[in-house]
Amino acid sequence: MQNLGFALIDTHIHQWDPYNTPHSARLAVKLLGKYPRLLDKTIRTLKSKALIDTLGHTQHVTAPYLPEHYCRDVGFYPVEKVVHVEASWHDHKGKGVVGETRFIESLDFAKNGIQLGAVVATADPRDSQFKQILKMHQKAAPQHFRGIRKMAAVHEDKDIYAWADDPHLYRDKKFLKGFELLAQHNLSFDAWVYSSQLEDVIALAKQFPETSIVLDHLGTPAGLFGPVGSHTGITQTARDNILFRWQEDLAELARCPNVYTKLSGLFMPVLGHQFHQQQRLASKQEIIDLTAPLIQHALKSFGMYRVMFGSNFPMDRVSSDLVTIIDAFSDVVATYHPQALAQVFHDNAKQFYRL
Repeated sequence: MQNLGFALIDTHIHQWDPYNTPHSARLAVKLLGKYPRLLDKTIRTLKSKALIDTLGHTQHVTAPYLPEHYCRDVGFYPVEKVVHVEASWHDHKGKGVVGETRFIESLDFAKNGIQLGAVVATADPRDSQFKQILKMHQKAAPQHFRGIRKMAAVHEDKDIYAWADDPHLYRDKKFLKGFELLAQHNLSFDAWVYSSQLEDVIALAKQFPETSIVLDHLGTPAGLFGPVGSHTGITQTARDNILFRWQEDLAELARCPNVYTKLSGLFMPVLGHQFHQQQRLASKQEIIDLTAPLIQHALKSFGMYRVMFGSNFPMDRVSSDLVTIIDAFSDVVATYHPQALAQVFHDNAKQFYRL
C-alpha cells in the first residue's frame, strides 16, 4: 500500500529530549553525547541486560526524538494527528509526571505539518494524590489530555525486563480504587502488559465497563518470534504455545465492548526479533509474513471498529523503518476488508481519543 487515500492518525508515538528533560540517561548523554560508541558502552554498563535486550540498541533512546524526527520517519505518508503516549518520564514520583505533559505541550508540531491530537500521560492510581495529578495534567494540556497509561508489563521470565513493580498491578486494591476516577473524569486508559498477563486486563475491563480501555501493542507476546530472556520462546513448540494462549486471551478480552487494541509495537526485540543483531531492517514481506496472523486475529476478534494503528516510534525503529511498517500493515488490513483501512488508520482513533 503506497497511498491510503487519507491522512492517517498515529495513536502511539513517543517524544523525548535527553539533553533538556528528565531522562534516565540524561547525565550520560550530556557527558558522552558526542562520543556515540562510548555512550553506548556506558549505557550498557549502567543498565540491566534485560532492559538492553528489550531495547535492542541504545541509540534510538539516547538521542532526542521530536516532531521533526517523527516527520522524517513517516516519509511520504501524510499524518493528520499524532497521540503522544507517556515515555517513562524519569521524574516519576507523584506530581513530577506532569512535567512530561508540559514538555509535550511546548513542542511545535504544527511547524512540521502535523497536529498533536492527544496526550496520554502517566499517573499511578495507587498514589494518594492521584486525583490532583489528573487535574494537573488537565490544566497542563486542556485541549489534549485524554487519559493515562500505567505500564504493568512484568514477565514470569525474570530475565525479561519488568516495567512495573507488581506482576499483577491491574488487580491491586489501591490501583482499582484510584482507577474509579477515570470514568468519573471521562478519561481513557492505555493498558500495556505482556501476553501472559492478559487475564489481568480482562478482569480490569469487566470491573470497569464504563471506562474506555485500549490494549497497547496487541498485548506483546514476548518470545513469539524467537528466544528472549532465559527460557522464553526457545523452541518452536514453546512459541506455538505462546501464540495459542495469546489468541485465546485476546479473543476473550475482545468480548469486553469497552476495550480497543492498538496495532503497534510488533517490532520490539522483546518479541524475539533478531533484525538488530543482524544489523539490518525487516523488509515489507518479512513484516507481512510475521505479523499478518496477529493482525488478522486482532481484526477477527475486535472487528474493524476497535483496532487502531500506532507506530510506537522510535521504539520499533530498531527492527524496521516506519514507511515499510505502514506499507505492510496497511496491505494486511486491506485484505481483511477494504473499509477497514480508514477505520484502523484514522476513524477509530478519532472516536476513541475524541479528536
